[in-house]
Amino acid sequence: MTGVPASAAGGSSGAPGPRGSAAAADGVASEVSGSAADAAGEGVKPARGGKIAAAAVNQASIWNVANLLTMLRLLLVPGFVALMLADGGYDPAWRSLAWASFAVAMITDLFDGHLARTYNLVTDFGKIADPIADKAIMGAALICLSGLGDLPWWVTAVILGRELGITLLRFLVIRYGVIPASRGGKLKTLTQGVAVGMYVLALTGWLATLRFWVMAVAVVLTVATGLDYIRQAIVLRRQGMAERAAALEGKEA
Repeated sequence: MTGVPASAAGGSSGAPGPRGSAAAADGVASEVSGSAADAAGEGVKPARGGKIAAAAVNQASIWNVANLLTMLRLLLVPGFVALMLADGGYDPAWRSLAWASFAVAMITDLFDGHLARTYNLVTDFGKIADPIADKAIMGAALICLSGLGDLPWWVTAVILGRELGITLLRFLVIRYGVIPASRGGKLKTLTQGVAVGMYVLALTGWLATLRFWVMAVAVVLTVATGLDYIRQAIVLRRQGMAERAAALEGKEA
C-alpha cells in the first residue's frame, strides 16, 4: 500500500489526520489542475480517446430529424409521379392526392434546412441530398405537367435550366466564395411552389386564370434572380482574383 507522506499532509509523523487528508487531497487536485493548465498552455495534444469522444459529440448523426425530412422528400418523388399519372393523369381525385404529396414535400423543404442550422444538425449527406431533393420534386412536377399538356414545355425548360445552371455556377465560383441566398431567390422558390401546386390541382374557372398569372410571376422571378446570381458570381470571381493577385505581390515583395 502507498500512503501520503506526513510532510505532504502537514503532520510530523504517523497516519495523517482528517485535516491532513483534506490538505493532501487539495494538493493533488491543485497538481492535477496545474498539469492540465500547463498542458493547455504549452499546446500539449489531448489524449487520443479525447479526440475521438469530441468528434463523436460534434459530428451530427446522419439519422437526425433534418436528414429524415430530406429522405422523406426524396421518397415522395416517385409517389408523387405515380399519383400524377394515375388514371391518365386527369382524374381530380388522384390530382388532389398528388397535390397533397407535393405540399408535404414543399413544407419539409422549409423546415429541414432551418432545423439543421438551428440545432447544429448539418451533415455532408444533408448538404448533398437537400438540393437534390428540392430539384427532384420540382422537376418531377414540371415534367409531369408539361407531359400532360397542362404547362408549356418552355416554362419547364426555363425553370429547370435556371436551377441547374445556378447550381453549376455556385460550384464553379466556390473557390472564391459562396453566393448567399437572396430574398428574391426565396420569394422565387415560394412563388414557384404555389404556382406549380395550383397547376397540379384540377382547377377551372377564375382559379385556372389566377394560376396562369402566378406562374407568370414565378417565371419572371426565376429569370430575374438567375441574372442576379450571374452578376454576383462575376463580382465574386473578380474580387477573388484581385485578392489572389495582391497576395502574390505581397509574397514577392
